[in-house]
Amino acid sequence: VLCRTVYDIDVLGGAERRDLAKERLAEGRTIPQMEAELTLPGGGTKLVIVAGQPIDMGDQPCMLFSFADLEPRRKAESALRHSEERFTRTFQMAPVPMAIGARDGHRLYEVNASFTALTGYGPTEIIGRSLAEVGLWAVDAARESIETAIADGHDLRALEARISVKDDGCVDCLVSTEAIMLGDDACVLWAFQDITQRKATELELVGAIEAVMKDTSWFSRSIMDKLARLRAPRQEEGAGIDDLTAREREVLAHICRGLDDKSIARSLGVSGNTVRNHVARIYAKIGVNRRTAAAAWAHARGFDGDLLTIGRREGTP
Repeated sequence: VLCRTVYDIDVLGGAERRDLAKERLAEGRTIPQMEAELTLPGGGTKLVIVAGQPIDMGDQPCMLFSFADLEPRRKAESALRHSEERFTRTFQMAPVPMAIGARDGHRLYEVNASFTALTGYGPTEIIGRSLAEVGLWAVDAARESIETAIADGHDLRALEARISVKDDGCVDCLVSTEAIMLGDDACVLWAFQDITQRKATELELVGAIEAVMKDTSWFSRSIMDKLARLRAPRQEEGAGIDDLTAREREVLAHICRGLDDKSIARSLGVSGNTVRNHVARIYAKIGVNRRTAAAAWAHARGFDGDLLTIGRREGTP
């Protein structure tokens, strides 16, 4: 570097205001700060901020050049730009309908192609407007619940909601949200999963089961128990009819008919204490604590007071 001119090394290489810098250098005047590309000895360049200040070294007029290394900033900006590009590509190509909006006011910044396909709203029709303004929420109560949760700082996970699409139809969705930062802006990433077909299939299945269970006399107790569980798939798994002993099923059948312990004891030819013990075991197995709940549990599984008689008449144990 020493004994070489600034033009040999070209400390102003790639400067954004190179002509001004050269003019100031020739006149011995201050060179304002500007970005430049320093050529490195091993090849390549480094981004810097360069500035020049005229000084006197003895009787020799000189120029003091100072540099600030901007390479870390350039690398960080490049990494951020690539990250944003990858996010944008992933967002646009995602098969899940997605949207990005402001956390405050829920004004949309971006939607992907899957969102457009689901709702019928193109980017120009919905960007800059809130979901409520577009009328996307079919039920105001659901909209208020979702907006309140987001305002309280909660992320949503698979919240069932119905949305209105552009062609005046409705779609059942699972809505999820995630708080994200885009630059300095607090945003919300929205994701929608269309479950319309799944719900229609569930309703058809429930309807078919309802129709079948109107006449259950020809079903075995095991089949009816399985149908009852399908009929209420959200109930917690517990004991079924098959988990009760033959005597417990007899006692439960009498409970379904509305008989008290004394009447059951007379009908079965056992003591009242024996009946009470059976009732207590039934309660423990099926997770109830009163007779009406036990009867409801049995009816939900297709088991009632007449089933025991039918089963015996047909030779079913």
